[in-house]
Amino acid sequence: MANFQKGKVDIVAVAKAAKVSASTVSRTFNHPDLVNPATRKKINRAVQKLGYIRNRAAQTMHGKRSGTIGLVVPTINYAIFAEVIQAFSDSIDQAGFSLLLASHGYDLDREYAMVRKLLEHRVDGVALVGLEHSEATIRLIEQQDIPALEIWNYAETSELPCVGADNRQAGRMAAEHLLALGHRDIGLIFPDTIGNDRASHRLSAVLEALGSRNITVPDHRKSEAPYSVSQAKQATLDLLARHPHPTALLCGNDVIAQGALFAAQKLGLNVPDDLSIIGIGDFKGSMDVEPGLTTIRIPAETIGTLAGERFTDYITSDDPTNFRVCCELKCIVRGTTGNITMPPGASRET
Repeated sequence: MANFQKGKVDIVAVAKAAKVSASTVSRTFNHPDLVNPATRKKINRAVQKLGYIRNRAAQTMHGKRSGTIGLVVPTINYAIFAEVIQAFSDSIDQAGFSLLLASHGYDLDREYAMVRKLLEHRVDGVALVGLEHSEATIRLIEQQDIPALEIWNYAETSELPCVGADNRQAGRMAAEHLLALGHRDIGLIFPDTIGNDRASHRLSAVLEALGSRNITVPDHRKSEAPYSVSQAKQATLDLLARHPHPTALLCGNDVIAQGALFAAQKLGLNVPDDLSIIGIGDFKGSMDVEPGLTTIRIPAETIGTLAGERFTDYITSDDPTNFRVCCELKCIVRGTTGNITMPPGASRET
């Protein structure tokens, strides 16, 4: 049985076990690049043996950084933000920071509460998904003078530094792809846009692109679904119940698009010959469904990595400057979209 230490181990005990000074132990944690690798290895062995944990709260009381960054996301229930969260976490870890994660369930009032809790934990900075936040959240960030970042979305006019993609462009690209294939009768399935500027920006751009071709989308060609494959499948079944069905479905994200694909297959429709389907995101799994999903790729890993790199530089800089980074989108054509005039069995470029 392990022989547990009585009481909490302090930095002096670690230094004694590693046969170094307490200042060397401190330097190993705060500036590891300044410590000899062999010495770091001895200290790390002592830390593991004694179960030493740094007192971050004591550090922040003395004006030092906590070494933590808070990230507030709309949801962690689905894979939509998983890739960007992982990349962001890996990136800030490289700079010596740890991630504190919270979700608000697409409720901007709850987002404010989550930001308050993270600030109570004395995080060194807070990252938020999207560009839409309550006045209370923005005011709190300003009052506390805390470094803040908007991730996933990009806009030249963003109030805070941002790293992300232009969701209006994503919606426009999806609509233009279907239009280029000859589709004019297009159904739309999007999540609720309240508190979700990603969905609202994509949807408004889709409607503008269609409107520029004098195409209007009647209400019976529109449906709403949350980020759920099963619920998106049912929403699609309801939309397709009215005949004739549209020639194409433009979905607000890949989760909804996958649900739409399963609904079409349940109805015996051939995709893309009977119905084309396009999503937005290119999440993991989108290329693995059959047929592979045509989508607008949002480079989640790139966004997360760049956001982590730029934000940690911003936090640690003596003279931080605002920044806005727009990541490139790409239309990924796979098997779920085809030309409206294409006969069944014709070859397609993938």
